Amino acid sequence: MGYNRLPSFVLGFHGCDEKLKLDLINGKKRLAHSNNCYDWLGSGIYFWENDPNRALSYAKQIKKHPERCKQTIETPAVVGAIIDLGYCLNLFEEENLKLVKESYTFLKAFEKLGWPMPVNKGGKELLLRDLDCAVINLLHDLRKQFKEPPFDTVRAPFLEGEPLYPNAGFKSKNHIQICVRSNECIKGYFDPIIY
Repeated sequence: MGYNRLPSFVLGFHGCDEKLKLDLINGKKRLAHSNNCYDWLGSGIYFWENDPNRALSYAKQIKKHPERCKQTIETPAVVGAIIDLGYCLNLFEEENLKLVKESYTFLKAFEKLGWPMPVNKGGKELLLRDLDCAVINLLHDLRKQFKEPPFDTVRAPFLEGEPLYPNAGFKSKNHIQICVRSNECIKGYFDPIIY
């Protein structure tokens, strides 16, 4: 298992409607897994790591463009979550990146059988990640088939947005995304202080 178990907890933030936030904090609801074919990190519950402001910006964007999401947002809000990453497919680590590449190679073999290969699309930032989603989900399926331990979470960096300044290596919307696959990894919800 190597170093896939990250120590301690991280804070994740999920943009949503105010009513859902209150239901989550009061234990009336739990977040549902997203199973869209374009989800960047495969099926699971999505959080922005350590960035409540980014989660709020996302909720505001969904309110303006409701066609981009299945949930309706009338009053943009953010709920915080205490997440134990557990056994994590951490895409900051070389070993895990190799697993993802191997999964892609396996998926590519299906193309020879006449199956169409999914394609990432959505402009230069590839906002619709059909290929990445298929590769990650296939990796999870292969692990299950070969009786390998399942990953509880997926964690990845995304370089997104416009350059911060000319010739910059930093972009305006860089972030770390967490996809929780095992509900037991969410230890609790809270109302974050947003500055």
